[in-house]
Amino acid sequence: MRKSIILISTFYVMGLLFSLWLYNQKPIIMEDVGQLLPTKIKEVHGATSEAELQKWVKKSITNGEKISVAGMQHSQGGHTYYPNGVVIDMKNYNKILDYNPNEKTITVQSGATWDDVQKKINPDKLAIRVMQSQSIFTIGGSISVNAHGRDIRYGSLIDTVESFRLLNPEGDIINVSRTENSELFPLVIGGYGLFGIILDVTLYLTNDELYQIRSKNIDYLDYPDYFQTEVMQNEDIRLHIARLSVAPDTLLREMYVTDYELVENQETLTNYSKLKKDTLAAPQKFMLGLSRYSDWGKNLLWELQNKLYVGQDGNYITRNNAMRGDSKFMEYDNPTKTEILQEYFVPVDELIPYLDDLRTVLETEELNLLNITVRYVNKDEEAVLSYAKEDMFALVLLINQGRSKKDIQNTEKVIQKMIDVTLKHDGSYYLPYYSYPTQSQMDEAYPRKKEFFEQKKQYDPNEVFMNLFYKEYSQ
Repeated sequence: MRKSIILISTFYVMGLLFSLWLYNQKPIIMEDVGQLLPTKIKEVHGATSEAELQKWVKKSITNGEKISVAGMQHSQGGHTYYPNGVVIDMKNYNKILDYNPNEKTITVQSGATWDDVQKKINPDKLAIRVMQSQSIFTIGGSISVNAHGRDIRYGSLIDTVESFRLLNPEGDIINVSRTENSELFPLVIGGYGLFGIILDVTLYLTNDELYQIRSKNIDYLDYPDYFQTEVMQNEDIRLHIARLSVAPDTLLREMYVTDYELVENQETLTNYSKLKKDTLAAPQKFMLGLSRYSDWGKNLLWELQNKLYVGQDGNYITRNNAMRGDSKFMEYDNPTKTEILQEYFVPVDELIPYLDDLRTVLETEELNLLNITVRYVNKDEEAVLSYAKEDMFALVLLINQGRSKKDIQNTEKVIQKMIDVTLKHDGSYYLPYYSYPTQSQMDEAYPRKKEFFEQKKQYDPNEVFMNLFYKEYSQ
């Protein structure tokens, strides 16, 4: 009897151990926010200290493993993982290391978010110079894509970076600035994590300011002149954004613009300086949901947006709050569909003919386009993979699409046509998104592409830092 009990217990323990072994063998499938590139990876490592990060990198080098770096994973083209590779999750590496309000600088670990920075500097009436329209992204991720925002006086994020420290492909930590290891500065910023791990960054700050919001409807034909004369020549307008209609009845013809104009009496800034949270998530989600399923919904959404946003004259907002934006209303969960971004840049004087040609594509092709916002980006000659070859308008497109192979192929066909139109008008496109563009399109949009990938191989000859973007376009 006792032997039977021991035998049963032994089999039970062995079963548990086997189940645990099977569980540990379960593949780790990594996805980014686009959900179109599920990929099996080996491991995910989080870190809270510099020593841990260095340990993981050196271990991967010793084991011959490939490393990818991840933050919030809003880059949608596999920029944050690689097949059978190791992913370094930076989100918990998020301390503020140094803050100098007098000199208007701050040094933060790269896993910190813009929200973390704003919470630190807002009480001192300081603000960020350049960031995306939401505060949820990590600093390291934003630098890796060289983001831009609503500010029309500063350019892309590279303009606001003083220096950073880099954990390189040899496992060493080096300082990088415009004077120290300067050749790496324009490669790492906008380098999609391919030259190492950005550990911490020193950023230039600016003053928080109180703005008055002014919104108006405008015909697309009048927009370039309006922008040049009413916006750029008015030094008091600090931020600007526009929205183009995607409603079938007014497609790419109607617009409304929103300017953020400096208020003369800045003494009242403190009355508005409390950092806001998402306030319009529910109604915006409802309206966006209507537009996903019908042309009727798109037309209604455009009418509601005009009623909701146009004519805001008299409303006040601080710089910090204007730059935070709302993010929850864009959250979308569907088992068969996803929402992707595209962003196209065109020279200011090309906008009107560009929109006419783009409209022709959209009217003849099937694409569930939900939203287009327009921003302005100053010329950037510094970043090797610069998307702003001259002063440009940036059009950010939100697209609803299916996840099936057929859906991906259909979207690819339309996007490649839109990129052809963009290139025809001396434009370019943003790289943090799904790999729909062809090799030749990237060659044309990014004339320094060859230099970028040659430098990658020089600084990382063993290709320690890898991602699917590199795998797709480095040939």
